[in-house]
Amino acid sequence: MSGYQDVQTKLDEIVVEMKRIGLWQDEPLSPEKYDFRAPFALDTMAFSQWLQFVFVPRVGQILDNQGTFPTRSQVGAQAIREFDGVPEATYLVELLCDFDALF
Repeated sequence: MSGYQDVQTKLDEIVVEMKRIGLWQDEPLSPEKYDFRAPFALDTMAFSQWLQFVFVPRVGQILDNQGTFPTRSQVGAQAIREFDGVPEATYLVELLCDFDALF
């Protein structure tokens, strides 16, 4: 398990890349979108929305509180599935796989 600074650096890179390729949205999600049951909230939102509105804030909270991270991450594996055939997301997938490798 890597240190908090490694996770913060990777999270910052993920946010920058999402913004660069146009996957970051300015408008907040409606409250009912957060009532998800499926992994990665795929039953209520797009994977990119989950990254922005669930993943990034949750990781940020753990960092802010110096909390405990999950023992493993599958966000990179899901990114491979979600962004298959989307060339502009290649680097984002790489960053998310790098995130997984921190755990």
